[in-house]
Amino acid sequence: MKIPSSHPRARSLRLREKIVSGVQRGITSRAGLIAHGRGEAFDYLLGEKTHPFAWQAIQASAIYLLTARCPVISVNGNVAALIGPELARFSNRWKIPLEVNIFHYDPKREHLLIRYLKQCGAAKVLGSHCGSYKILKGLGHPRRKMNLEGIAKADVVFVPLEDGDRCQALRRIGKKVVTVDLNPLSRTARSATVTIVDELTRCFPKLDQAMARLSRKPVKSLRISRARYNNKIHLTAAEKKLRGQF
Repeated sequence: MKIPSSHPRARSLRLREKIVSGVQRGITSRAGLIAHGRGEAFDYLLGEKTHPFAWQAIQASAIYLLTARCPVISVNGNVAALIGPELARFSNRWKIPLEVNIFHYDPKREHLLIRYLKQCGAAKVLGSHCGSYKILKGLGHPRRKMNLEGIAKADVVFVPLEDGDRCQALRRIGKKVVTVDLNPLSRTARSATVTIVDELTRCFPKLDQAMARLSRKPVKSLRISRARYNNKIHLTAAEKKLRGQF
């Protein structure tokens, strides 16, 4: 569907169409439509802009990815539909592999996702159910599988649009989790090491820019900044904004 630029909700409608297109090509589950709509509602309440608390979390996320020993990006259907080409360029630029990990699992969809990300230009795309894997304890659904060359050995996992229970499970085994979540009250937001409370397509280019800027700084300086970051402060600020308290 062609969305006219004059429409007051043009950007939001175009994002919806990306999710619909993802469902049509088989990379996004139908449940992903519901998840996207829920996030859209929170973004509306937040004024559909990147707030200072999100900017600070974006910088912290960049620092965690730059100082990681073995960072990995976990990709589900909504993420691929929304930022597939941008994600591929980011992965290649920063040499961070992608791992397809989906809740509504079937082998065909995993295959389609891997193929789509490679078509977008991603150099290294793994599958949680492809090849050797390790089980993430405490989970009973398909997202419990971790590729041995990906999330299983990662120290920092960037997981946009994450499931709360998996975020908690990853944290229990000592992994640092960076996420994007428009709901500062969710289990994901509260369990993650760094939570960017912002809309994915809006904050992702800013993360890439922050990586480029901060990559020129000494690693020692980045590690000091990393140790000082407090996710709870930024979640509290996001919640206050959501509730209209400032």
